[in-house]
Amino acid sequence: MPSPRFCPQCGSGDLRHQLPPGDTHERLMCSGCGYIHYINPKIIAGCIIEQDGKYLLCQRAIPPRPGTWTLPAGFMESGETTEQGALREVWEETGVRAEIVSPYSIFSVPQISEVYIIFRAIAVENTGQYGPETLDCRFFAPEDIPWDSIYYPAIRQILERYIEERQAGVYGIYMGNDDSGKIHFIR
Repeated sequence: MPSPRFCPQCGSGDLRHQLPPGDTHERLMCSGCGYIHYINPKIIAGCIIEQDGKYLLCQRAIPPRPGTWTLPAGFMESGETTEQGALREVWEETGVRAEIVSPYSIFSVPQISEVYIIFRAIAVENTGQYGPETLDCRFFAPEDIPWDSIYYPAIRQILERYIEERQAGVYGIYMGNDDSGKIHFIR
């Protein structure tokens, strides 16, 4: 996210990176009125949706990497919960109304300042109509998933683990990040 060139509070062009009193990080601050501009991570919320042993994936129509497949997910909007954001994104991208069963994975990508929150969900309605960010969407049996065309390695890892757990009938909750590559299993 680009930093503002002018203070959103007073309009001054005198913005500087400095350490606010009592803070631990440098922030962009207005020398005129003291406004502090915080840049916080973006939250991506989505779902693993299963129906009859198949998993819903959508094919991206927009950059980055159009044509690749991913779980339905996207950026949360202000004023919504993570659950609402995940279900809205599923609806917008796939035309599927879903019901959340439980949280499943929290994955941080500090280099691009993003946090992914993925829920387990079931489909309750499938309209067959998907949004403009999607080229195609469908439910895949595990053996038919286009594994080599999955958009992001973490999404592939989450989906592979979920399918193994579904077969075993035991689910965990996972936390991890792309810095350490470590995944923490919580039961």
